[in-house]
Amino acid sequence: MGTSTIETVVPKDQIKQNEADHPLGNSGRQEIEAHSEDDISNVLRYANEHEKTVNIISGGTKRGYGGTMKEADILLSLAGYKGVVEHSVGDLTLTVRPGTTLKEISDRLAEHGQCLALDPSWPELATIGGIISANESGPRRLLYGSARDLVIGTRIVYADGRVIRTGGKVVKNVAGYDMNKLFIGAMGTLGIISEITLKLRPLPKYEGLSLLHFPDDREQEIHDFAKRILDSMMEPVSLEVLTPPTAEKLTGKRQYTLAIAFEDQEKAVSQQEKWVADNLPSGVEQTILHEQNASEWWDAFRRQSPNGHNDGTDDTITQAALKIGSLPSDVPGNLKKAEELAETHHVSVEGHGGAGHGISRIYINGLSEDIIAYIKALRSEAEKKQGYAVCTHLPYALRAAADVWGEKPAYFSLLDGIKRTNDPKKLLNRQRFVGGI
Repeated sequence: MGTSTIETVVPKDQIKQNEADHPLGNSGRQEIEAHSEDDISNVLRYANEHEKTVNIISGGTKRGYGGTMKEADILLSLAGYKGVVEHSVGDLTLTVRPGTTLKEISDRLAEHGQCLALDPSWPELATIGGIISANESGPRRLLYGSARDLVIGTRIVYADGRVIRTGGKVVKNVAGYDMNKLFIGAMGTLGIISEITLKLRPLPKYEGLSLLHFPDDREQEIHDFAKRILDSMMEPVSLEVLTPPTAEKLTGKRQYTLAIAFEDQEKAVSQQEKWVADNLPSGVEQTILHEQNASEWWDAFRRQSPNGHNDGTDDTITQAALKIGSLPSDVPGNLKKAEELAETHHVSVEGHGGAGHGISRIYINGLSEDIIAYIKALRSEAEKKQGYAVCTHLPYALRAAADVWGEKPAYFSLLDGIKRTNDPKKLLNRQRFVGGI
């Protein structure tokens, strides 16, 4: 195959010259649409033999996440490789192709009274392959975990075109080392996920949302109240703290707000909401939403972030997003610091964070140079508390200056070794992940 061309590998109608420069980068000189696992395998085998770099895209919501190489030789699109492979209703498992959007999965499962307990942003655009590759999650991570906790097995196409299976198709699969963990969150740098098996949950019988509006400068009180809930017998699905600008957009009240979600039988939800009402700190208001109203509120919540499709055309305003990892107890303080630094760096920010899981999201608008300075300042504050800050959305031109991933982690040599083993020519999503992997 040494003298072959890409036209001998996939049909011509799946190959096109790519668009002009994309502001988020992560492009390719040729875009190839994969319609099957064989397509993925054949393209990677060709790329490996001809030493062609390959970027991977599906829904495009992560296009601004990582990557300091503007374009590869090939942009391999998985957007058309979608659909359910197998849904075992009785076993509560689903096997699905990577280009399937989260909304498509949710709609299919709802017909059977089931759900996938993942709630990242923009579910109608975000595909399951991208969600798994970035280990994305949302507020429900508090009770149900992240993408990493819900994957039972995968099929992976290595950089040389070989296909392997990791894990299995049943929840109780425990044989051997769990290789799934290698590929979840690796940003497509170790192999391409061609099939994913996930564990499901029954749809909740009843859904409630309590919004607690705290007067100014009471972030310690928010932490204390969240801790009381976590230490109690209750089982909140989320304990999400909203900054005042975010709360104003979603609730109409410009105050720090704690969003507490409960999912259970209606009586159990009501009892937990009553406990919250009976134990409210003085001066704190409670707004309660149920069922459709609660669901619609969360739909609006999931449409806040830049998504790879909604960057504005105004060159003077840049959109960026940060993910901050910290101790859950540091979340209210981190959000407060994010607001304070926004004033001194002349950017506007909105944000929210999990008071029970420690992941915060900051969405930033402003001038490019101000955003870079802001990111560095906020990262420094996070690192002082042994946390981290990662840029999850930033135009290509700024990503190197912002140092998207921050300092290399202590385990970087292990990651680097795995990359060299799986992809020795560094062809897959080159420079997309931590440390330039």
